[in-house]
Amino acid sequence: MSKTKLEYIWLDGYKPTQSLRSKTKIVEDFSGKLEDCPMWSFDGSSTEQAEGGSSDCLLKPVALFPDPARVDGYLVMTEVMNSDGTPHESNARATINDDDDDFWFGFEQEYFLWDTENNLPLGFPSSGYPRPQGPYYCSVGANNAYGREIIEDHLDQCLEAGVNVEGINAEVAAGQWEFQTFAKGAAAAGDHIWVARYLAERNAEKYGLSINWHPKPIKGDWNGSGMHANFSNSTLREAGSKEVYDKICEAFRPVVKEHIEVYGAENDQRLTGQHETQSIDQFSYGVSDRGASIRIPIATVENGWKGWLEDRRPASNGDPYKIAARIVETVKGADS
Repeated sequence: MSKTKLEYIWLDGYKPTQSLRSKTKIVEDFSGKLEDCPMWSFDGSSTEQAEGGSSDCLLKPVALFPDPARVDGYLVMTEVMNSDGTPHESNARATINDDDDDFWFGFEQEYFLWDTENNLPLGFPSSGYPRPQGPYYCSVGANNAYGREIIEDHLDQCLEAGVNVEGINAEVAAGQWEFQTFAKGAAAAGDHIWVARYLAERNAEKYGLSINWHPKPIKGDWNGSGMHANFSNSTLREAGSKEVYDKICEAFRPVVKEHIEVYGAENDQRLTGQHETQSIDQFSYGVSDRGASIRIPIATVENGWKGWLEDRRPASNGDPYKIAARIVETVKGADS
């Protein structure tokens, strides 16, 4: 009998920011299909998802990826369910109203490679600061790009796993990087980001580093980290009308608070109106405007107002499931 390692991945119940958890299940004669991944349980009292007297939570497999670190192994993204099979309150994936996968999402995930010994970004000296930001964005050379081997390794792992990664680049601050993913279907888009995050954190372990997802880990004149959400549905892809785009963008204006609530903790430190952001309590949109809440890409305009929008407010530590669910709700409200 052949044996296969299945790495079950889930989100814990920590607040305000959930963390990734995982554990390995050994199965025999695995078919390589999602439907043959069994439900599994875990101790929810150890992850702030249950009380000790009734601690069993269930892991429901929802997406399957080959594990690039294990021969014939797989990564199993799961939803957390209560013992009666209903979605756990920490399960944001189950709240997404996109059953027909009409919504497409592309997330731009920024993050810092973090030196755990001096508690600073990779490339920062132990005392003082590196040169001001400017030369690091999309840079090359040891004086500007820090940790390329690490992020190249992560990129290869994402590709091997079948994560639909669209690209990578060095970001504006020293030690800051970005990867982009895309998926058709709001839930699937969240799956791809979470698995890419898992691979990033597991890969960084090999180098004695961690990944810092905080939206503003370095104070001062340094860009924060976001997770810009590019999104479309059939209406946006086929609109052919500026008026349609204006209507959908305006639908976001009265629900600023509702969006910010699910766009990531401590995002107020990043959304200041500086460093390519709009102020957290303001709303604006515009063509090619990276200082707006929502940017209308020039490609959308040049394509006859057929394309997508970019919400620039989500933070790097935001839950893509919650972000997608809120965007879907707002856009559907504008369509109705």
